[in-house]
Amino acid sequence: MPSFVSPGVYTIEKDISEYSPSVNPSVVGIVGFASKGPTNKATLITNGENLINTFGKPSEAIYGQGLEGSIEILETTNSMYFVRAADSTAADASATIPLGSCPSIGVSGITAGSTDPSIGVDGGRSMWFKVNAGNDDTGVSAYTVDREVPVIAGTVGSTGSQYQALRAKFGGSLAADKVGVFADNTEFANSESSGIIAGKWAGSGAWLKVKAYSALDSDGNFDEGAGALILCPTDGSGGFSSVGDPRSSGKFASSIIVYGGQLSSTASGYGGNFEHNQSLTTAYEVESLYPGTGYNEGTTTGGDTSGNAIKIDAIGASNNNLAVFQDGVIGGFSQYVSLVNSGAFIENVVNTGSVDPTNDTIKGFLVSGQNNFTASALNNFVNQYTALGWAAADDASKPAGVAPRMSYFSTNTGSPQVAATTIDAAASAAAAGQINPRFVKLVEGTYSMAGGTDGADSSDTDAIATALIGSNTVDPKTGMQALDDDLLNISMACIPGVSLQAVQNNLITLAQNTQNFLAVVSPPYGVGTVQDAIDWSNGLKTSRSAALNNSYAACYWPWVKTFDVFDGKDRWYDPAIYGVRQMAFTDGVADAWFAPAGFVRGRLSKPSQVEVKCNQGDRDSMYSGGNVVNPIVNFPQQGITIFGQRTTQRNPTALDRVNIRRLMIYIRKQILMSTQQFVFEPNDTFTWERVGNLLNPMLADIQARRGITQFRVVCDETTNTPLRVDRNEMWCKVLVKPTKTAEVVVFEINLTNQSAQLGN
Repeated sequence: MPSFVSPGVYTIEKDISEYSPSVNPSVVGIVGFASKGPTNKATLITNGENLINTFGKPSEAIYGQGLEGSIEILETTNSMYFVRAADSTAADASATIPLGSCPSIGVSGITAGSTDPSIGVDGGRSMWFKVNAGNDDTGVSAYTVDREVPVIAGTVGSTGSQYQALRAKFGGSLAADKVGVFADNTEFANSESSGIIAGKWAGSGAWLKVKAYSALDSDGNFDEGAGALILCPTDGSGGFSSVGDPRSSGKFASSIIVYGGQLSSTASGYGGNFEHNQSLTTAYEVESLYPGTGYNEGTTTGGDTSGNAIKIDAIGASNNNLAVFQDGVIGGFSQYVSLVNSGAFIENVVNTGSVDPTNDTIKGFLVSGQNNFTASALNNFVNQYTALGWAAADDASKPAGVAPRMSYFSTNTGSPQVAATTIDAAASAAAAGQINPRFVKLVEGTYSMAGGTDGADSSDTDAIATALIGSNTVDPKTGMQALDDDLLNISMACIPGVSLQAVQNNLITLAQNTQNFLAVVSPPYGVGTVQDAIDWSNGLKTSRSAALNNSYAACYWPWVKTFDVFDGKDRWYDPAIYGVRQMAFTDGVADAWFAPAGFVRGRLSKPSQVEVKCNQGDRDSMYSGGNVVNPIVNFPQQGITIFGQRTTQRNPTALDRVNIRRLMIYIRKQILMSTQQFVFEPNDTFTWERVGNLLNPMLADIQARRGITQFRVVCDETTNTPLRVDRNEMWCKVLVKPTKTAEVVVFEINLTNQSAQLGN
């Protein structure tokens, strides 16, 4: 207590307004297989659309009926946790995106002159350029830019930046253009005294053609004669290639055509930048964020596109836009991807795995590859290079063939100029890893995802069981063990379409150990007659050797036929699906302690047929004599209805009914959530009274809602003996009389004579 010394008025606030928080009794846990989405993680699902977007569409080809069951159950609850299991066969889908080089040309040597290009031979400098991304001439019209840009010497000035002047004229970053100018930082002492013109597209079909006009002729037309404007191929590191550099012979190039290359470990193509013909890497591989066939792009039976594809759009310099297509349309993700020569890979922009992903569909990886550029590869390139020869001004003479090539022409001879003495030096530098490509990027195109597997090999039931059961000795827990989390507040769980004994037994054991939920199971489809179903529950069938006997489990049978809109046909569905569904439905129209059975809360409106018809005698056999199978019956007038609500407990106690077990799960959760605050409080009568004040209203509310008929909370010296207090224990006894259900309704009809007095 605070100490008050000086006179005054003080206030002290004490909060003793505790009350029991609400508990949602309709949270369902489903474990099953799927074609996409996170594995071994309890993922919150609130509606059917959310389920399909995350885990893919249900399909008869997927083992079990986890997705089908989830769709049905989500019609009656908006709180579900789906755990996708996957065995060791699970594999990511992937798409391989090739890397290619962009054609690039170095520019230097602009001399001072007049600012007016119309005044004569020394008046100005201009460039004409054309860029193409097609693999042959048929694609030129769609991908070509044809532009003439004056580059005025006077705009540079005697001490100005030639690079900045070129950049201003050409449009800079390539974000919205086909070409751009970039600084050359290695060739000259003044890093901005030259520039590099780079094409927008990469790959063996990309090419760039540039003409340099050094002056105007007497008729006012641009002249391709000798001048002070130098064009030459660039090396990969940003400088000018010494191989064939026209400056070495004192000659100036006036026209250059450069072809881009596609980097390949098989050296099938050589790059536009001279050193781009080295095979640094094969490609980038984009993989699905999680394994599964749901990412594989294909065609549905209705002709629609399914799955995912990756679209690469080329933008400025070494940059691309990467878009993920979902079922033929962009699936809500478009990402700018930078691939500068410093190595900003896809995985740096998207993600390298499933932890804290930036995209819910893909992850990216650089396919392993090393610098295997050799002297022989260089010589092969030079041999192709020297064999070329076509007119500088003839656009139609672009050579055919798969190997990309590069050629330039001097204004004096019109033929390729190769400084052969520099070949060995260039090869040595490349082999030593001293040369790196500068304008390398993903090759534009759309690439389909393929190769994913779900991790559900139906031929290996042991692997299926292992995946579904999971492990609680790893972090995070896997399989059904992921449901063992108090934060999830799961109250019902099932593994639809799976009747493996080991899987069902482990789910029931998990329910009992956690005391958090009711496990719902069923015999396998085609088990046989009513007697066969009873024998199965008693552990007398090949598929089940141990009897079901646990108050934390309920068993339903037979299977029911429902139309599956995803497969477009009727299918037999696991009755456990509808056992859970009607429990959630009961929570919505009544409370968890009402029986999820009968014509009020157990009628199934979607199924059209039951696997086996059960008459009164069949139902008596399934429901009496210690048998524990809840029948699903097709009544002639009332329709298909769940007509039982037993747990699998054999002992005749209140807990042999589903509504009582669910009541006790609810009360337990309410008590645990309400009373955590009393830990470390003084163990005295004041705290004992607070406990009673907290629990009594909660139980009275359940009583008013017909869950219990009578209750009592005892927390005093009778429950908290001196020995318990000495052990720092506080005990509280809660007694409840659960409301029993009227499962057998009997009307006694007495026939009397006419003289009997019946009263009012």
